[in-house]
Amino acid sequence: MTKRCMVALLAALAVLFGAVVGFAAETFDYPITGLGWEVTTDVKANENYVLACVVKNAVNPYMIKQLEGMEVAAKLMGFTAITLAPGKADNIEEQVSLIEDLLLRGVDGIVIHPSDSNGIVPAVEAAVAQGVPVVTIGTPANTDLTFMRTGVDYRETGYVIGKWVAEELGGKGNVIILEGPPQAENAIERLRGIEEAFAEYPEIKIIASQTANFRRVEGMQVMENLLQRFRQVDAVIGCNDEMAMGAVMAIEAAGRDREGIIIAGFDANQDACNAIAEGRMHVTYNTDPMSSAIAAAAYLVMYLNDGTLPPAAFVPYPAAVHEPLVTRENIQYFMEHQAWWK
Repeated sequence: MTKRCMVALLAALAVLFGAVVGFAAETFDYPITGLGWEVTTDVKANENYVLACVVKNAVNPYMIKQLEGMEVAAKLMGFTAITLAPGKADNIEEQVSLIEDLLLRGVDGIVIHPSDSNGIVPAVEAAVAQGVPVVTIGTPANTDLTFMRTGVDYRETGYVIGKWVAEELGGKGNVIILEGPPQAENAIERLRGIEEAFAEYPEIKIIASQTANFRRVEGMQVMENLLQRFRQVDAVIGCNDEMAMGAVMAIEAAGRDREGIIIAGFDANQDACNAIAEGRMHVTYNTDPMSSAIAAAAYLVMYLNDGTLPPAAFVPYPAAVHEPLVTRENIQYFMEHQAWWK
């Protein structure tokens, strides 16, 4: 069987036999352990493979650290890493072009954080046609040809944070949700997870759920308006840390920070971690771009070594089993040992 046919067959088998993980976390036999700078692995490359990682842009710290994670993986496992991003942020045409150039260079595997689930499909098809396996991180590609997907399960992250907030509230209270872009699949999945968690608590009331497009300034503006509409607010969930920090700013500017409003976010970025350490924010979910890139590389190396298949089409890393919540209780350890933004 040709290498091209083998990659296509493995992709199809991963879809056929690998159940997509939902918020009820499934435990896998992961090829790496740990988070952030504490990641370790026993996976070693049998040859000096050339693996590439292409992310959406080179300006977002999250994307930059994903590229850095690939470089860390290369040192841990003994392969050559190529790390790239489009010159124009989030440009899918340039992202596809970069992948086409990588295929001409004869890379052995590719990790992609797609700018667009549909737009990246031609690049995935071109890679598989040459027998090159493709792993996506975060945003999926709308094709069954990808070798696998990793990164966080957005629905699971929403459920875990929603559950934590509900328990902190004692199962009742008024909650505001600041949503991501309404057309973004990851934002939709995360919101669904939050809503599923709150559905288990009849006395939790979502008094407002409104987009702020993952942006801090919009998060602040939306929160300012909502604080004028609602006198009793017990918790706010920003569907990323940028919006959560915008909520922090609005609550403090309105003088309502003494009301004990619980504020939650996602990503464990530097500003959110500092806010948690200072008692201005309460919880975030460590989505750890470094470890997700290392996990993606490990699965590719295992396949290239001996044809080992991933256990599912989507193997989230990090996941709930990795204890990703960052709170006041563990913030110091996280910042000293695991923080991906260091």
